[in-house]
Amino acid sequence: MGDRIKVIATNRKARHEYHIEDTIEAGLVLQGTEVKSLREGRVNLQDAYATIRDGEAWLLNMHISPYRHGTRYNHEPLRPRKLLLHRREIQRLAKAVEQRGYTLVPLKIYFKNGKAKVELGLAKGKKLYDRRAAIAEREARRRLERVMKGRH
Repeated sequence: MGDRIKVIATNRKARHEYHIEDTIEAGLVLQGTEVKSLREGRVNLQDAYATIRDGEAWLLNMHISPYRHGTRYNHEPLRPRKLLLHRREIQRLAKAVEQRGYTLVPLKIYFKNGKAKVELGLAKGKKLYDRRAAIAEREARRRLERVMKGRH
């Protein structure tokens, strides 16, 4: 019996704006109302990023909407959330971010066997001309597929 994975949200903008070099799975430290909102799919990864501070990994700017049936003890939508990673993984990521100018971008958030996880991408920002080239390549591939489809 394999792992049961339920994807909640993906950050499509990340693959458009960054070259993803490596991915890593991290756990999330969440409050109860945050988990309930996640189960409803009320999350936005648009401007989220991860950082390493004092030997701990943090996910910033991830918006989890307040839980609809929550009380006055509902969570703060944009609060920093701690990421659960092994110390060696944190050190490796910190080194990559500091020395080689990488950014840690959340690619997707999902539940794996009932636990909330985030897939982080070790990414380098694409330049504007890289993005334009990627779009041109994609459009050329679509045109080619359309022509090939027309011949059959």
